[in-house]
This record gives sequence, structure tokens and C-alpha cells, in this order.
Amino acid sequence: MNHKKTKTMVQLALLTALIILLAFVPYVGYIRVPFFAIQATTVHIPVIVGSILLGPKCGGFLGFVFGLTSLINNTTEPGLTSFCFSPFVQIGDGLGGSPLALLVCFVPRIVCGIVPHYVYTGLQKLSKSPDKSRKYTLLVSGVAGSITNTILVMGMIYLFFGHAYAAARSIAFEAILGVILSVIYINGTLEAIIAAIIASAVVTAVRKSNILH
Repeated sequence: MNHKKTKTMVQLALLTALIILLAFVPYVGYIRVPFFAIQATTVHIPVIVGSILLGPKCGGFLGFVFGLTSLINNTTEPGLTSFCFSPFVQIGDGLGGSPLALLVCFVPRIVCGIVPHYVYTGLQKLSKSPDKSRKYTLLVSGVAGSITNTILVMGMIYLFFGHAYAAARSIAFEAILGVILSVIYINGTLEAIIAAIIASAVVTAVRKSNILH
């Protein structure tokens, strides 16, 4: 039992280190998308991998680390809409500086670390041939984790910062819902495809090699 706990802690430490590495290497973990004034990310991929391999508690912790790197990134190198992710950032005429930014920053990322585990285990239990369907289940789990993060982030931005987000981007508030949906559709779809392919490949390789599992 102690050996299993130690092994889990080592696995968790490795994935945590990978999240931090991705987050703070320029143009790797967070990639600015000027047209949408947001950052695309690959940091959620180790979170999804950890959720599937180590379970929802470890996945939730990795999601918290993901959120923490986002908070630091948006505070130290603020962009046009960084006030949505950091309560320490203000732009323009008093936009930002709200503690609600912490909810946007952390809640979606923690949930992103929980959802893939339950999608994966649920689909595997429903499958009549778990071994044969595993690669498809992994792909679906990767998509689920990634799109959960995107939908929750953009949904909470609309809910908490809709008017400020519109003002920051110099567009009418009436148009902001369309912009939010465009981000989810375009950016979210791309992130989900990349996350699904990489996470599925990594989990499969890890299970075969017994490195982390």
C-alpha cells in the first residue's frame, strides 16, 4: 500500500512538473490568439492524462496547478483580457480587479481534471469489448476534458465579465455571445482535437510501458 502511494506521488510530481514546464516555456503552453484576444493552451493535456491514469483527485489537483500557472501567466504578462483570469489586473477605465477572476481561472481547470476520468471509466464499463474500444474511449475522454475547460472558461467570462470583455475588445455587448461561441467552436475544437490525440497516445504508451501506471 505504501509503495502504491509513493508511486502515485512520484507520478503526480512528474505530471505537475510537466504542467509547469509547458506553462512557462514561451509559445508552448500558452499561445496568444490575437484575433480572439485569448490564449490557446496545451497545458490541459497533462491534466487529462493524469485524470485518466491517476483518478479524479489527482486530476483535480493537476487542474488546480494548471489554474495557478494561468493566474501567474496572466498577472505577470497581462494581455487584453487577462483581467478575466487574474484579480490583480486592471485595464482601461477600471476594468478587472475582481475576485471572480479566480473562479474563471481555477474552477474550469479543476473540473477539466475530473471529467476525463469519469468519461473514461463510464464508457469502459458500458463497452462490451473494453480492450477493443479503449482507444476510442481515450479519444472521447480527451475531447471531453478539453471542451469542458473551454466551455466553462468562456461561459464564466460571459457570465461574470460580459460587459467588461466587450469593452476590452471594443465591440457591442450584444455581439459578445457570438464571439464567445466562435471561440468555443474554433479554438475549443482545435484544442480538443489536439488534446484527444496526444492524451490518447500518451496514456496508451504509458500503460504499455508501465512507466506511470
